[in-house]
Amino acid sequence: ELGLQTTHDKTADFIRRGYPLSVYDNCVSLLQRCQIPVITHVILGLPGETPADTLSTIDHLNQVGTWGVKLQLLHVLKYTDLSVLYERGVYLPLTQDAYIDLVIACLEHLSPDVVIHRLTGDGPKETLLAPLWSLDKRNVLNTLHHTMKSCSSCQGRLYKRYSS
Repeated sequence: ELGLQTTHDKTADFIRRGYPLSVYDNCVSLLQRCQIPVITHVILGLPGETPADTLSTIDHLNQVGTWGVKLQLLHVLKYTDLSVLYERGVYLPLTQDAYIDLVIACLEHLSPDVVIHRLTGDGPKETLLAPLWSLDKRNVLNTLHHTMKSCSSCQGRLYKRYSS
């Protein structure tokens, strides 16, 4: 499992990822040569990122080839730098509707061959400041399923194939 989170340098610097995109790309290449499946973590709702930014991260995954993906909602936790930005109103977390829309867009652009390992996550209840709607994971997943079904959406619907 590799914690990419985003392909955007400005965001990676802001969240202190600690390495450039080229390190991720090189690791994927080395692991693929050894036939070791790669699962990539991507955070949705990062400060300053637009849906288009997130989709370009998904597009990058399609280009380099990842075996699996974990899509994770950004949680605002107490006692973090992000909590300070949240409390000042500088950072607003995604609404549930915006998150559902973004997850669907990611899935539609993601290769149908990629295994989905996570579509949401759990913030620790005792330190979670926002978004509180994420505590009801069953509702989030049911809403996602219902929305995808009602829109005739599926993974890979808008996928652009890249030649190897």
